[in-house]
Amino acid sequence: MIAVDKRKVRAWSRMGPRAVYGQFLLEMAREDSKVLALSADLGRSSGLAAFAKEIPNQFFNTGIAEQNLVGISSGLARMGYKVFSTTFAPFASLRAGEQVRMNLGYMQEPVNIVALASGFALGFLGNSHFGIEDIAVMRAIPGIAIISPADCFELYKCLNAVKNYNYPVYIRLTGGVNMPVVYEEEYDYKIGKANIIRPIDSVTIVAHGTTVGHALKAISDMEKDGCKIGLINMHTIKPLDENITRQALTQSDHVLVFEEHTVVGGLGSAIIEYMNDKQISGATVHRYGVRDCFPKTGGYNYMLETLGLNSEGIKASVYKIINNA
Repeated sequence: MIAVDKRKVRAWSRMGPRAVYGQFLLEMAREDSKVLALSADLGRSSGLAAFAKEIPNQFFNTGIAEQNLVGISSGLARMGYKVFSTTFAPFASLRAGEQVRMNLGYMQEPVNIVALASGFALGFLGNSHFGIEDIAVMRAIPGIAIISPADCFELYKCLNAVKNYNYPVYIRLTGGVNMPVVYEEEYDYKIGKANIIRPIDSVTIVAHGTTVGHALKAISDMEKDGCKIGLINMHTIKPLDENITRQALTQSDHVLVFEEHTVVGGLGSAIIEYMNDKQISGATVHRYGVRDCFPKTGGYNYMLETLGLNSEGIKASVYKIINNA
């Protein structure tokens, strides 16, 4: 286990999730020879170059063949290995969708798919590389957990939690270098258990991935003006934390869901479906993300700004709700 302090957390933030993912996995593999890293020709892009050099017998490059990546990973998982397979989010969820559905969903092989650069992290590479439908795809497949860490420290906590989870997991990495810091100290992390960062209030934000950090900054700025806004880090999208979701829906007047994803089938949809299925009356749920379109391409910060997913955009959306209430 890596000793954690504020200095390390901030250094990880500067490096970004893809780089520190490789470091974390290497540390795990040094301690456990059953930990394997697989990549669809993205060793350097996923921070696994040092892993491949130091422990070559625990690293496999399947080439640009994502269907094979999932198939090989499933076979190794069935043999008892702790498999972490990496590729970009749209390729993991869409190009290899049939193999994920059959090998992970239906056959329940405990593979950990690490979806690199979900959301808009790849910027100018554009919609061919944006991961904006992956949650919707994975939510529709039975038996796969979906986790979206809020920052690099939470990624570390997530990797250690899934190592012995024994079920298939889709780990969604958002953000890039200088990722917002949410957690600087040790905290309780459990798959399927959301974290309340600011107490639930009449207006409560629910988010996952990098959006949590942007929401936290927005709320911190608004607190200076006397506003009290709740904030929930729903790091596990499936299975949904029903207890905290129910609290947010029944104790708030407005629940605002922000995510780097289409509003169709994402976390916002999951919350509304839960609300409907359990016949809960309470908050109005507002979804913020990509509407039914392929957004105009630009750099990462440009994408967040134009879609209202940076701290300024989140503040504007919250103030609009407050002023119209």
